[in-house]
Amino acid sequence: MSDFGIYVHWPYCSAICPYCDFNVYRARGADNASLIAAIEADLAAHAARFGKRSAQSLFFGGGTPSLLSGAEIARLIDAASQAFVLAADCEITLEANPEDARLFEEQAAAGVNRFSIGVQALDDAALKALGRKHDAAASLHAVDIAAVTGARVSLDLIYAREGQSAEAWRDELTRALALPVEHVSLYQLTIEPQTAFARRVARGQVTPPDDEAAAALYEVTQDICDAAGFPAYEISNHARSQAARAQHNLIYWRSGEWTGVGPGAHGRMSHDGKRYALEAQSRPADYIDAVNQSGVGWVSEQQLTNTEHADEMLIMGLRTDEGLDLARINALRDKPIDPAAIAWLAEQGLIIAADNRLMLTRSGRVLANKIAAELA
Repeated sequence: MSDFGIYVHWPYCSAICPYCDFNVYRARGADNASLIAAIEADLAAHAARFGKRSAQSLFFGGGTPSLLSGAEIARLIDAASQAFVLAADCEITLEANPEDARLFEEQAAAGVNRFSIGVQALDDAALKALGRKHDAAASLHAVDIAAVTGARVSLDLIYAREGQSAEAWRDELTRALALPVEHVSLYQLTIEPQTAFARRVARGQVTPPDDEAAAALYEVTQDICDAAGFPAYEISNHARSQAARAQHNLIYWRSGEWTGVGPGAHGRMSHDGKRYALEAQSRPADYIDAVNQSGVGWVSEQQLTNTEHADEMLIMGLRTDEGLDLARINALRDKPIDPAAIAWLAEQGLIIAADNRLMLTRSGRVLANKIAAELA
């Protein structure tokens, strides 16, 4: 596969959001220098193990990588370019919080050419309920600052929030799409186990919308985005153009390959015709120790069977409007996907089968996991 990217996980946040179940830690007292050095060494170790190749994307995720200075970002980009080859048009994305907008200019100067800003809401009361530190005005300011740098700008919004009406969401999303952005990621609020929100739901302090209300908000989302020229190219992602699509995430959805470095990062890499799933040490201190002691940050390197690879390809490939390449997935499976299951799902208006590919319809997108199970 030509699709290859690099993911750098920066686990530190100034505060932990109550809905977040990612591998994150409070930034106070963080040893940035030691973690950056460990990531640099881990990048080199990945290249030595799996080969130096050309990367179409470099993605800084977290956590909150926008806490990093321009100099720190430049150092990590340089390390990635030393270990691998960054393509001339490499997409370099930084996940960012609005309150870090003062750093955007220096981060762009360091090489970031795409900001993915965690706006999450354009309503101050909603932002407070979501545990965010910024207000709506700060979000608008951050988007403007990012746009001025010349980088591409994406923003995240969370909907299906407690008490959110369709009309309020329609107004909020319409305002967001009028901002100088080319891409939006729109996620329904999910109550993940072991989060502060999950505990609040259990105590009856938070009541998220029921499935019917959430489905209605999803339909509103599609209508507004289509009308504004932001069609969905993936279940939760919308772009103004092909060029504005998130190139790094497309690698995941296409079952490409990516190196994952940083605490808790995951990767999928191939060597000698075999595909491996890699996972790094989760705790920053353990990750740093692992790199210092063994030269690598990953603690798990599992060779995937063809069946496991096909299962991942099915789940991920159905998510986008590119759809699932039947020839590619069937070559990995013990037996082809059942034509009868394909025909039945097509009759139900949930998928489109054309040119040896399967694509979800708009109705099918909300049932993606169930459809994948039917085809497995």
